[in-house]
Amino acid sequence: MQSSLTRRPFRTTIFPVPPPARPDVPASISGHAADNLTFIRQAMERSTTFTAVPGVGGCVMGTIALGAALVGSSQPDSDRWLLTWLAAAALAASIGLAAMARKAWLAGATLTGASARRFAAGLAAPFVAGAAITYELWAVRNFTVMVPTWLLLYGAGLLTGGIFSVPAVRWIGGCFMALGILAILTPPGWGNTWLAIGFGGLQIGFGIYIARNHGG
Repeated sequence: MQSSLTRRPFRTTIFPVPPPARPDVPASISGHAADNLTFIRQAMERSTTFTAVPGVGGCVMGTIALGAALVGSSQPDSDRWLLTWLAAAALAASIGLAAMARKAWLAGATLTGASARRFAAGLAAPFVAGAAITYELWAVRNFTVMVPTWLLLYGAGLLTGGIFSVPAVRWIGGCFMALGILAILTPPGWGNTWLAIGFGGLQIGFGIYIARNHGG
């Protein structure tokens, strides 16, 4: 006998399960990200910047230049004047390289790293050009043009090499180029004075600045 009750099939209703509650994202996460990006950017800048420019060594180089200006002004002829400055340049370059190597060593860096090679490459072209032009001017016995040539090309070398170094290197490069222009516009007899101001005074002044703000 069939039951009068109609049996209905069993149905299961599936309700959507809410996603698990997520912890709130800290409001300061954007600040942390900005700090991390700043740290990464500064680290990359340090890795591509040559910071072993000597400050104390620059002061010693400037002192040598002042001595050269004093000795050079008392030389009886232009050849001895030139020899005085070339000897001073060789001595100053040796001291500068030694001071640079010492500063790099104290900082745990080397003078063969990528930033040092870029810095040296920026200096090399103007310095080689200066040496070649100096020889030619000596050969044709034109000593008066040497002073602005040295100032301008030394400044150009510091400007190009300073792209890979601290800003002070570019500042001193611009000042040397300005002195070179002044040396062109003033009487040739002022040449020794301009050299003393540039390779002596400027070098000492910026050497003190670098020693105080960038160490060594």
